[in-house]
Amino acid sequence: MLARLTKPKTLSCSFCGKTANQVARLIAGANGHICDACIGTCNEILKATPPGRTGWSEMDDATLLTGLATAEATVEATRGVLQAMIEELRARGTSWERIGAALGISRQAAWERFS
Repeated sequence: MLARLTKPKTLSCSFCGKTANQVARLIAGANGHICDACIGTCNEILKATPPGRTGWSEMDDATLLTGLATAEATVEATRGVLQAMIEELRARGTSWERIGAALGISRQAAWERFS
């Protein structure tokens, strides 16, 4: 009996979508992975948010301004992950209707936003 060969799964960051070959380190978690670059982004966010200060209104302008670039980088990384997931779903033949429903938007809105 011949053993069935399977292609090994390519590990990637659950946040930015980069593969293990594209990052210096990839750390496994319970339900995903995170790369060293995304950990760096998280650390920058934590540095920009002083302990004990949770509300935006409690932060001074300098603290909020310092956090803007990090917040924008986080948004862009998240957009990249979302786009990669949708591209994978489309490659599998998943309809725009199902993608839109999962996002709480119409089929047309999903197609316009992600195609």
